Amino acid sequence: MITIRHAFSPEDFQQVYRLNYETFVEEIPQHHPDPSGELIDKFHDENQYLLAFDHETLAGMIAYRDQRPFSLDQKIKELDTMLPPFQKAIELRLLAVKKPYRNSRVTLLLLQQIAALLDDQAYDLALISGTVRQLSLYHKIGFTDFGPLVGTQDALYQPMFLTRKLVNKKLLS
Repeated sequence: MITIRHAFSPEDFQQVYRLNYETFVEEIPQHHPDPSGELIDKFHDENQYLLAFDHETLAGMIAYRDQRPFSLDQKIKELDTMLPPFQKAIELRLLAVKKPYRNSRVTLLLLQQIAALLDDQAYDLALISGTVRQLSLYHKIGFTDFGPLVGTQDALYQPMFLTRKLVNKKLLS
């Protein structure tokens, strides 16, 4: 049984750092290897982390933050001109699911929690940089591409957005 909750303990954060490393260093070579086997996100102090657990095993995670500038602000000039009108936006980061759980409900459960958060906190737009390796998944969920690809040749990401209206239709119905 998968449970979703916020990260709060030092042990939770250690698992977050290790899953970040596995995903964004070893699998998607976005960052350089480090002997620690851990990767702490540059926005870690501003992030909130939702974690998916299979009993005591971290199966997946997603981070979110609503403080500007977003990482996409640093990659795309005049970001807001490429987006639909919005009042309050959130950036989703570090969506990562361990390989044994990729064909399970982990991603859906994490995104359903994000959808509920959007609704509860009156965010009307969510931004994400989706790995091009999983574009079909993001499109199926309802994300819309915008702007040019960002990242490096080995780690390309498509900027995407999801409106609260579409979130409610796709993930909360």
